[in-house]
Amino acid sequence: MELLTDELLEEFKKQGDTSNKTADEVRVIAKFFNPTGVGTWFATEYDPVDRVFFGFANLGDSEMAELGTFSLDELQEYRGRFGLGIERDLHFHNHTLKEVMDARGMMH
Repeated sequence: MELLTDELLEEFKKQGDTSNKTADEVRVIAKFFNPTGVGTWFATEYDPVDRVFFGFANLGDSEMAELGTFSLDELQEYRGRFGLGIERDLHFHNHTLKEVMDARGMMH
């Protein structure tokens, strides 16, 4: 599965820098997840030079979920059980950063 499409790149570009916005003003552009284990990443920004996202990540413990950066390359390279990689949730749309943080990254 292609994790980052041209359409998503355009959405990240439109949103731009979110550092001066509140969580309810920031849209989550893409949600990535591990289909055979833990790990959910909600991307709000993307740096195409460094190939790094900024957003909210839950790696299995909702109390430890946090804002930070995560690498497109690492998401693409990961292989879990049965050799499956990280996937992009094609049905995840129109959620704010506040919504996913309030749900502690447990949104399905």
